[in-house]
Amino acid sequence: MTAPAGSPPRRVAVIGGGVSGLTAAYTLRKALGDDAVIVVYEAGDRPGGLLCTRRVGDTGLDLGAEAFIVRRPEALALVRELGLADQVVSPGPLRPAIWSDDRLHPLPSPAVMGIPRDAAALGGLLDPKDRVTIDGEADRPLDWTPGRPVSVGRLVRERFGDAVVARSVDPMLGGVYSARADDLGLAETVPALAAALDAGASSLTAAVGRLLSAPAGSGPVFGALRGGYRQLVDALVAASRAVIKVDSPVRALTEIGDGFGVEAGQDGEYDALIVAVPPWQATTVLATVAPESAALLGAVRPAGSAVVGAVLAPGTAVPEHSGILVASDAGMHSKAVTLSSQKWPHLAPDGPPVLRVSFGRLGEPVDVDDQTLMRRAVDDLAAYFGAVGLAAPAVQAATVQRWPQGLPHYGPGHLPAMARALEALPPRIGLAGAAFAGVGVPACIGSARAAVARIVPGDL
Repeated sequence: MTAPAGSPPRRVAVIGGGVSGLTAAYTLRKALGDDAVIVVYEAGDRPGGLLCTRRVGDTGLDLGAEAFIVRRPEALALVRELGLADQVVSPGPLRPAIWSDDRLHPLPSPAVMGIPRDAAALGGLLDPKDRVTIDGEADRPLDWTPGRPVSVGRLVRERFGDAVVARSVDPMLGGVYSARADDLGLAETVPALAAALDAGASSLTAAVGRLLSAPAGSGPVFGALRGGYRQLVDALVAASRAVIKVDSPVRALTEIGDGFGVEAGQDGEYDALIVAVPPWQATTVLATVAPESAALLGAVRPAGSAVVGAVLAPGTAVPEHSGILVASDAGMHSKAVTLSSQKWPHLAPDGPPVLRVSFGRLGEPVDVDDQTLMRRAVDDLAAYFGAVGLAAPAVQAATVQRWPQGLPHYGPGHLPAMARALEALPPRIGLAGAAFAGVGVPACIGSARAAVARIVPGDL
């Protein structure tokens, strides 16, 4: 029996067991109390989604999301609520490098997501003609219409030139969104820059300068958990006290009186729903109960990727960086390398070096076999290491993790479309996940809290 309309739901189904779904289940438990029935339906064989800590040799390594932004409150607040504050670790002092023109370059600075304030910020990544284009940009008229959907790549290419996009912006954005700058909306991925232009900045140079002159927070930007994201997943499962049904993809939802029916391996009836699966899955699930929202979600494309986690032979020397971001015109297979044991000093402090090699962007599937992907990783690592005079690394152990439909595509106009999808939902259905307010873990946590607030009356 469903709860009467207007009363708090007593039976809630959460569709999807990633960080958004698990956070929703935990938030529901706090809001509804011990007597509520909360069931999480997860299509995979484990909860966690893109939070995936796996063994690589003797080391536990996150092969999906690896860190969260500390200066956003959501993730750090949740970690503290769950009693994991003492497990938060910060990265070491080393910075990433950019791979371009067969060598490693310092990360462009000062810059906003790779978009520089001036040509000097990009060091040796540019030729003299590029430098003249950048440093003269402030003197050229800017044709800008506030609120107009535009891609990051188009804007930067028009104002600063192709090289800045390929060698600075693509490397920065590609690791976050698994897409090139030409495919990413400015308002979606660099909203503060879009806001500065909407507010009347006279040039891209002026807009970047305005952001860089704003006060910045102190302390580390990123944090991680000592035992990997598996700690957060396990803590959420325990604290939510939800029934977790793995290997249970939801086929459809139906309306039953004032509630909903869930068609899965074991069907159930619920007062309310939180749908926390990727939009290309949510469109099928919601087709009957929320057709307008489903149609908008169905237009979102997935961006896939793959990660090779590797442990190198003991004593292997590695470049003095936290990682390597690869220019999109460099002709390499990989898009980035995280030198994990240098970026995160707590990882294997006395053991051999540990790293991650990342592949894949929107429209560039990573559907080759594992051996081919590992071989490409080894070949690219040999080039990166050789450029600084180091021997090609010998891989002692390796694991491949694929995310064929990992992230939603944040193209121009994506966020307004997602806002319409949320507005079109019927009562007692909430949507959560990486499609709505950003792809990072803090944004997913925030979207889960917002989804619960939509279906539970009163303050959370």
